[in-house]
Amino acid sequence: MDLVEQIQVLPTTKIIDALKVMDIVAHKSVIIVDKDKKLLGVATDGDIRRWILKNRSLDRPISEVMNSNPIALQPDYSLEIARRIMTENMIEVLPVIDDKRRILDICFWNKLLLGASLPKIAINTPVVIMAGGEGTRLHPYTKILPKPLIPIGDKPIIQHIMERFNQYGCSKFYLSVNYKSGMIKAYLNDLEKDYSVEFVEESMPMGTGGSLQLLKDTLKTTFFVSNCDILIEANYADILSAHKKQGNSITMVASIKNYMIPYGIISLNEKEKVQKITEKPELTWLVNTGLYVLEPETLHDIPENRLFHITDLINKYLSMGKPVGVYPITEKSWMDMGQLEEMQEMMKRMGV
Repeated sequence: MDLVEQIQVLPTTKIIDALKVMDIVAHKSVIIVDKDKKLLGVATDGDIRRWILKNRSLDRPISEVMNSNPIALQPDYSLEIARRIMTENMIEVLPVIDDKRRILDICFWNKLLLGASLPKIAINTPVVIMAGGEGTRLHPYTKILPKPLIPIGDKPIIQHIMERFNQYGCSKFYLSVNYKSGMIKAYLNDLEKDYSVEFVEESMPMGTGGSLQLLKDTLKTTFFVSNCDILIEANYADILSAHKKQGNSITMVASIKNYMIPYGIISLNEKEKVQKITEKPELTWLVNTGLYVLEPETLHDIPENRLFHITDLINKYLSMGKPVGVYPITEKSWMDMGQLEEMQEMMKRMGV
């Protein structure tokens, strides 16, 4: 099945299955068609994200979230027209239809411009990367190299992370370092780069949040915080925009994770008898990826000189009733190398 066929789904397709299609085709949209291949609508990951934030079920049909009046091209379209429409509307796919709304083709931005991505909105937001841990789950690699310098292809993971942010105009990075900090500094100081890196020295292991307190007099604007072992394929400008629109103190970027239990699950009734058996149920969760957006005032709520995780701050804010939001992304938009198996999977997905 070619890409044009893969990206098309029926209106009865479950939203969770449409998300899987987005991951398979590596595009953030699906085209909804009827059995005769007539265009009914388009659904994007943004449409589904808004649905999730309303706490609605992903088992509902994709027709409930789709745009039923999408932009479409006529067969005689020019590449210049397609390029203009996609740029102005920030969309990666455009269906091509005949006068009966039957799908003739689909115009993909990356094919239109030979692999180029859509123009990115510059946000120039500070980024803090937590790079001080020992990475014990990656032994024996981290016995020799600090985790931020473990190569993924021809670059260390820390460089991949910074380059992704730099594509959105982020030019100021703060690295919290402790374990094998000299090696990290030596590599990054010698690296030719279009951004600046300032090191924040941890006097002791301070967890995934403790060292942020050292920046309370430095960071005065909204900023990103990232673990040093993750790669997120998402629109960082949109993440920042959603954080501000929602008025959050903290926004967590969360991946939609699907788990299938490979057994029949038994439910009992009140009489202790079998009520039903559900074969191989699939559960869906929102999982913390390790990427966050924070407001600068949060830094004053982190204790000094102690081990403190960013999840401790989040739980503190939840108990105080302060706004903590979430930005959902698809399962394949998150790559993690926190463990050996995950690191190998990251390398595989990046073609290494």
